[in-house]
Amino acid sequence: MPMPHANTLNFSAGPGALPAAVLAQVRDAIAALPETGVSVLGMSHRSDWFLAILDEAERHVRHLLGLSDRYAVSFLQGGSSLLFATVPMNYATPAFAAPEYVVSGYWSARASAEAGRVGPHRIAWDGQRAGFRELPVLEQLDVDPRAAYLHYVSNETIEGLQFALPARPASVPLIADMSSDFLSKPIDAWHFGMIYAHAQKNLGAAGVTVAVIDRELLTRIPGGLPHILDFRTQIAHGSNYNTPPVFAIYVLTLITRWLRDDIGGLEQVQRINEGKAARLYAVLDEMSDAVTIHAKRPWRSQMNVAFTFGDARLDRAFLDTAEARGMSGLEGHRSLRGLRASLYNAVTPQAVEILCETLIEFALQRA
Repeated sequence: MPMPHANTLNFSAGPGALPAAVLAQVRDAIAALPETGVSVLGMSHRSDWFLAILDEAERHVRHLLGLSDRYAVSFLQGGSSLLFATVPMNYATPAFAAPEYVVSGYWSARASAEAGRVGPHRIAWDGQRAGFRELPVLEQLDVDPRAAYLHYVSNETIEGLQFALPARPASVPLIADMSSDFLSKPIDAWHFGMIYAHAQKNLGAAGVTVAVIDRELLTRIPGGLPHILDFRTQIAHGSNYNTPPVFAIYVLTLITRWLRDDIGGLEQVQRINEGKAARLYAVLDEMSDAVTIHAKRPWRSQMNVAFTFGDARLDRAFLDTAEARGMSGLEGHRSLRGLRASLYNAVTPQAVEILCETLIEFALQRA
């Protein structure tokens, strides 16, 4: 099998791989946009060109998710880490009981801790004692029906855990951080009060966060918030209240074009992602005498596969072998260590096959 370009062998959890076709367009746009002759890095956020990009990005997100006008779409800054604070600032008001949080891994623990700095909140479920290896069924959680909302992280990138999509709407507004599996498969948006996702997984370059918000939730936002932290401000100004991340939104627009036109939509990208994950997990399961997968089987993520050879020296040796073959980004997160392969939309089946072949050969050499 011919060795592909190193960009296609990027298994990093973020920033993740970009599709080759998008990367080529980005390279050209940095020099000069074909529409304007000016570098995308120097384009005004008030230009007609960028206003058209904002409009196109929103139209593509709406098309891919099948969103009705019930939902507002906004392009925010600050990543999920800022949303961890602004979500409770906007929605955790005295008119409702304390918001509830599912703590299923590193990032949802961060979200819960940040909410605690804003005001009272309740932990609906905590998987820390079990080592963050499993997930609850959202519909079975004991949630106060008066709660402002229920928050969870749909895919834990570090532990390699992924929730099934809820089978029915929650009894309170459901707010999901979908940063690492947004646009990797179809979703029923009407199950959610709010979805947010930062870009550097499946959506392109870091710097922009997509927010999909039920307009009913906007009526709950209290007065007196700083304008830039008030979701209504961002929506009212068409994601252009202050200078937005022009480059990141441009790349996101290219990604959504690629998903719609080249891949054929979210149903098709889901089939591709399922195939990639199934292939890698099958290889790791065959190597169960030598490899441990962090997540228990029912909750294994299709986006992030966390595993280890059980010995830091062996993990390092495999990283060296993979790097010699052009692969990158396979180190586990510092909190869990070990190894991690992120299989985001732009990671090709060919790249996954090369990873699998390398794993098999590495194991055989040490058998």
